[in-house]
Amino acid sequence: MSETKLIIGMPAGSLADPTRGGSLVNLLRNAGFPTKGYDQGGPTSFPLHSFLVGWDGRPQEFGAQIALGEVDIAISGDDWMRERTIEMKEEYGREIQLRKVLSLKRGEVRIVIIRRDEDTAACDAWLKALLQAKPLVTMVSEMPYLALEWFRKKCAQLGFADSHGAYAIQKFKTPPKIAKGLVVYETWGKTEAKVKQGAVDFGLEITQSGSAIRNYGLAIADTVMESEAGIWASADLKNQPEKYDLARMVLLNLYGSIFAEDKVLVLFNAVKADKPKILEYLTKHRLFGTEPTMNEGERYVEFSIELKTHDPKLPIARVRYELAKIGATAIETVPLESSIPSIAAIDF
Repeated sequence: MSETKLIIGMPAGSLADPTRGGSLVNLLRNAGFPTKGYDQGGPTSFPLHSFLVGWDGRPQEFGAQIALGEVDIAISGDDWMRERTIEMKEEYGREIQLRKVLSLKRGEVRIVIIRRDEDTAACDAWLKALLQAKPLVTMVSEMPYLALEWFRKKCAQLGFADSHGAYAIQKFKTPPKIAKGLVVYETWGKTEAKVKQGAVDFGLEITQSGSAIRNYGLAIADTVMESEAGIWASADLKNQPEKYDLARMVLLNLYGSIFAEDKVLVLFNAVKADKPKILEYLTKHRLFGTEPTMNEGERYVEFSIELKTHDPKLPIARVRYELAKIGATAIETVPLESSIPSIAAIDF
């Protein structure tokens, strides 16, 4: 038996909480990878799979760990992976190739630029006036390199690339290292408070609904990006066949668990005389793939169909009723933990 291990970066924080984070614990269990210790703060293990190793950490860290080969795949957000990619290039001159290999359909947030709400001008007009008035502007963020990338793009568009091209990323609130350009103060939270109190000119913040931003009397000037949780890997993983195969196994089963989240299996019987009517109904509503799933006995036919749980065009209640009207009996609805269309569902 191979001794190859696949090291998985397991994010601490809300994703590890079974009552928050989109039920990541349940998702892993339904995929066939129940965890031990993860929802208790670690250490995380996978009792059924000795070849899987949990590495507990922060999603902020996993981009660098993947790049350095410390973990093989990791669960993190698009935003933090982008942050680490920019940092590796800016600070270490290293281009890293991080690939999102599976969306987990949870952990959706927006990365936004926030300012005091008395600044009512459109984003470009507001920023242009600020740059004209101040040779040195300051901002605060938990993601300083993402903030820097946004600022550089805006400066280039507005014609201030030369005057405000210099930058310094510093801890809040150390004396500015530069006389003109941009100082990004790296913070560990409460970004809104620093902008509200006028400690900086503006900030970059992570938000879901924007309610905390509004509560501080601030406004969103621009949306930098949208982010969600996903599985990330290094492009180099393909060069390690055994680990690559393990990663595909994990991804395929996780995909099946995600794909099943809005689906149920409806099972029912019908006497053979009603089979033509049942098939006509299933065909009309496209309730099968290549062909209907049937088990034929001497007098009865058992059917199974997969339905979406919240399809307004074809509600489950209506389907069950209409099937019953044309002869379906013993109609049972079964929740699905996993539904894997084929190995082609994973493009990695």
